[in-house]
Amino acid sequence: MTIDQAAAAPAVPDEQSEPLGPSLIARTARRPEFGALIGAVVVYVFFLVTTSGSGFTSVDGTASWLDTAAELGVVATPVALLLIAGEFDLSIGSVVGATSAIVAIASGTYTMPQWASIPLAIGFGLLVGLVNGLVATRTKLPSFIVTLGSSLVVGGGALGLSCAPSGSTAVTLAPEPSVQAVFGSKAGQFQVSIAWWLAIAVVAWWVLTRTRTGSWIYATGGAPDAGVPTARVKVGLFMATSAGAALVGVLQTIAYSGGDVTRGSSFIFDGVIAAVIGGVLLQGGYGSTLGVLLGTATYGIVSLGIFYTGWNTDYAQLFLGALLLVAVMANNYFRKLALSGR
Repeated sequence: MTIDQAAAAPAVPDEQSEPLGPSLIARTARRPEFGALIGAVVVYVFFLVTTSGSGFTSVDGTASWLDTAAELGVVATPVALLLIAGEFDLSIGSVVGATSAIVAIASGTYTMPQWASIPLAIGFGLLVGLVNGLVATRTKLPSFIVTLGSSLVVGGGALGLSCAPSGSTAVTLAPEPSVQAVFGSKAGQFQVSIAWWLAIAVVAWWVLTRTRTGSWIYATGGAPDAGVPTARVKVGLFMATSAGAALVGVLQTIAYSGGDVTRGSSFIFDGVIAAVIGGVLLQGGYGSTLGVLLGTATYGIVSLGIFYTGWNTDYAQLFLGALLLVAVMANNYFRKLALSGR
């Protein structure tokens, strides 16, 4: 294992051999999610103070930012793993919109059973990821360029597919009760997408910390010459990222009773923003699932917190931009701290 990989890998401390004291504190400070935790706490406290009495801390307020974070988290988690492996995917926004249109048109326009159109949409996402991965690894072209091209192809095709039968980018759909229960139900104000987000985060955590594939992901981004199957790892992560985007498309279609090919545009960079706020380095080889969970939550808090302050909601972008810059600097600092061994 390389120095970068060892520093990046979120190892679990041995409670019997690790004494409580400065060494544990220093070790905690070197973890990728440490900066994300500080950021999440600071941002939450800030809005706690500035939105006093407006309902931000109420059940409805909490559900609002968690619901926002959950949809983003479903795709931000695999995006983070892809970033750790040193790659980038610009096609996720188009995949969200395309899969939303596929489900709505297949079941709403052509009466395909919804339990058949949903796997069709997920399969389409996997296919896009497979093509992205194969092209990027075999041509050695930057994934930024490869996925920009696929984003235009998928987005343009989805737009034509959506407008051909209906003349509109939006297609209505009445969800079947069983499909609604799995992809669009609520517990009070909390949407089922929160459960999907947490389940995906747990799976990603298990892969990164408990499997050989996790070590390969870190090595692919931090030490690609370490003898790991980098091409296979990257193709698999591109497929996982597109599958996450497809799942978001399905969740939105069922939750909003219809598909819209334009819905995914915000996810193109939001997933990357959440991952970076969560401690992932754009250079690859460094990050953790817990950090991404915190980064995504921070994104949701900022997005909805601005609304509860009564300020112009355009300021949300200002906050997110500032957070992104601070996160990049903090991530580099904590990585250097981890490599220093102090």
